[in-house]
Amino acid sequence: PGLPLLHQPPELSFMSQILTDVISTVEFNQTGEFLATGDKGGRVVIFQREPQGEYNVYSTFQSHEPEFDYLKSLEIEERINKIRWLPLHNPAHFLLATNDKTIKLWKVSERDKRAEGYNLRDEEGRLKDLSTVTTLQVPVLRPMDLLVEASPRRVFANAHAYHINSISVNSDCETYLSADDLRINLWNLNITDRSFNIVDLKPENMEDLSEVITVAEFHPHHCHLLAFSSSTGTTRLCDMRASALCDQHAKLFEEVVDPSHRSFFSEIVSSVSDVKFSHSGRYLLTRDYLTVKVWDLNMENKPVETYQVHDYLRTKLCSLYESDCIFDKFECAWNGTDSVIMTGAYNNYFRMFDRASLRDVTLEASREVCKRRAVLQPRRVCVGKKQKETDVSVDSLDFRKKILHTAWHPKENIIAIAASNNLYIFQDRLTPNGHHNTPEIQSAPPKWQTQPNPPTY
Repeated sequence: PGLPLLHQPPELSFMSQILTDVISTVEFNQTGEFLATGDKGGRVVIFQREPQGEYNVYSTFQSHEPEFDYLKSLEIEERINKIRWLPLHNPAHFLLATNDKTIKLWKVSERDKRAEGYNLRDEEGRLKDLSTVTTLQVPVLRPMDLLVEASPRRVFANAHAYHINSISVNSDCETYLSADDLRINLWNLNITDRSFNIVDLKPENMEDLSEVITVAEFHPHHCHLLAFSSSTGTTRLCDMRASALCDQHAKLFEEVVDPSHRSFFSEIVSSVSDVKFSHSGRYLLTRDYLTVKVWDLNMENKPVETYQVHDYLRTKLCSLYESDCIFDKFECAWNGTDSVIMTGAYNNYFRMFDRASLRDVTLEASREVCKRRAVLQPRRVCVGKKQKETDVSVDSLDFRKKILHTAWHPKENIIAIAASNNLYIFQDRLTPNGHHNTPEIQSAPPKWQTQPNPPTY
């Protein structure tokens, strides 16, 4: 305190650099060939899958910069909250990236030729003296080293009074939604100066506020359907054909809790942190603090499947509340066939659940275990006495290490795990005959191995 910013101690500057490198979102594109990550420093890093199967850096660019709202005396962080790819229609790739207030549409394209032989400009681009131009020539395209360019094509701003927590591209490929704590807006991808408000939970008197929107997503096939969840643990399905303003939901997915089982932490741990439609569009996957649930769109009163992610933390809720860890927002993901689901946990663990066999496995993403082509070994957290030497006591879990952001390749068994400022990419191991193992989770050591030299930044 009191030190000028330009004379900040080296260790503080180093810590600041580490914080800006922390990954805040991970997203595969529709084919799985590209993987985009955003971090707290406002950067987007895109990885491309090579023919041999490894992912390497394809492009890096600064998407957002820190801003300051002088009217509200509010600092706007550059952190990338969400990234969403647009469907591929030409050789260029388009993606949406958002921080707390501003959404940007980026175009990422390749250029391997350049024009030469201009009449009015020299090779460096400077204008020639017109008196020296005595002949006319036709410019030609010459080969050049491949250059990947990222350029902003649209900026969607000034539409949210609160922090944006979700963006989702519609299946009509023309519109997308953005959601903050109290409102959901519908945008046209070609119109930046206005949006249409489709959900508004803001009461006339803010003292009557009872819930906030935590996440929203469009249905993968029906452009008129969207789902959003709230801090009370409910998920609403809205049909835009019924009404222009979707304050009245079409369906409400809520599991009734026995009042005798309620506690001080019940509402906090029931808050939904992520919602994902299945690829088929039949199911909804929701994640709250302790569980991940699968809902059938045709049955609202209870989930068809409930999986305990880290039930051993129920006795630790008081200390988790004091450290604010109880407010961590974990994401969840489907595999390409909707048969396995994945979500993160503490101690750099992540969990997988096979819906058919009801088997589950806990794996770890860390530098200590992720060696070149190493096969991941299952982990087990025990509450009481250790049964095996490899067991981990719940009291020894490191709550500073957490897997909040995960993504699953849309077609293959390849997953991306963000752990702080490290990105880990795992794939299922090839059998001796060259075929992939089935995605079913085995009771034997799981067939997941690290990509050689996991990319980190």
